[in-house]
Amino acid sequence: MRSDHNLERVHSMLHKAAWVISAAGMGAAYVMWRMHLHEVEQRAEEAERTRDEVARRMAVEERLRIARELHDSLTHSISVIQVQAGVAVHLARKRGEEAPPALLAITEAAADASRELRTTLGALRSNGSADGRGTQVSSALDDNRNGASDSSGLIQLEGLVARTRSAGLPVTVRVTGTRRPLPPDVDQAAYRIAQEALTNTSRHAGPARACVHLHYGGDALTVQVDDDGAGTATPSPGPGLGLTGMRERVSALGGRLHAGPRESGGFRVQAELPVGN
Repeated sequence: MRSDHNLERVHSMLHKAAWVISAAGMGAAYVMWRMHLHEVEQRAEEAERTRDEVARRMAVEERLRIARELHDSLTHSISVIQVQAGVAVHLARKRGEEAPPALLAITEAAADASRELRTTLGALRSNGSADGRGTQVSSALDDNRNGASDSSGLIQLEGLVARTRSAGLPVTVRVTGTRRPLPPDVDQAAYRIAQEALTNTSRHAGPARACVHLHYGGDALTVQVDDDGAGTATPSPGPGLGLTGMRERVSALGGRLHAGPRESGGFRVQAELPVGN
């Protein structure tokens, strides 16, 4: 009887030991599975980051190639225009005549366009290049958003207005609110919007007058360009041009754009650009 009882105790102990060993094995297997799963997830994340970096690098290289092509082709044409206009101005002055204001405006506009092309390409080269390890340095790709405001920000508005006036379009400028420094991307977008709106007015409005109104609000800058012409400023057919380009700029900054005929006649472009606190 005692032998049977001892045998039962041994069987019970073995049964319990088997359960303990089985539970420990299952725990170890679960830990190993979790480690393997974590390793797989890390590899997937790393592969995704690598794909994103490659895609960004390829996009930057393509944009840089396009910028070079545009620079090379446009600079030549603009240089020819600038030289020919300069020669015409020189000959007029040599004859003792006053150079036509429109001709002077062409000369200045061509010089400004050449400078902006060089600045843009230089910014793309410095901010859009890849380092030796293939990591992308691309924090300032769209219109040199992080730094070139000095070349095309509102500091250039006075020169733009002067050129527009000399080309035959009377323009006034009005500033309301407390003027203050703007983020570089907002500063550049505001100038480009005013530039494109005045260009559209010159092209489409016919005999007209224009007014550029800058309002510095608490959390937004409003750029409004009105004209009293009879024409209609229509968006250019290609993306990134004309009113289409304005919408892209404003949308990228989280702002709002209204462009359309005014009730009193003429055309209005109004953009609200958030500037933060």
